[in-house]
Amino acid sequence: MTLTYQTSVATFIQFVLVSLFTIVTQIISTVGSCTKESTINCVVDSFTAVIFYSVVAVVFAFIWFIGYRAQHQRSKRMTQLLIAVEGFFALLALFSIKLNTSSRSFIGSIASFVMLLLAVWILNLAFRLLRAGDRRVTRRRRRQHEV
Repeated sequence: MTLTYQTSVATFIQFVLVSLFTIVTQIISTVGSCTKESTINCVVDSFTAVIFYSVVAVVFAFIWFIGYRAQHQRSKRMTQLLIAVEGFFALLALFSIKLNTSSRSFIGSIASFVMLLLAVWILNLAFRLLRAGDRRVTRRRRRQHEV
């Protein structure tokens, strides 16, 4: 299966991977703080991690919905919104990579790099979808043979 225009599938993959990376990083962060600090700080950190994960999951579920609408309805507005959102997340991932390399966070660096790759991939798919409009999305243009 080639994903030449399937923003719905790509944004679903992004939703799953970002959610998994968020769970892992929040668990590592919470366990690290619970071993060093008091019980009350551990409870507060755990509650904050759950809220943060919930917000991330809701945001990426919304992006998945935008990707679905852009693909299935061939909505120009939804495709443009998807391009804007993914462009923002690509910039955010670049800044996060820089921040994580200076703080030497290995898991955070991997998560940011994966987020950047996913954002660039979805941007590519969305641009193809936008360029095609109501026509069929193809990988490249075919040459017109002159008779």
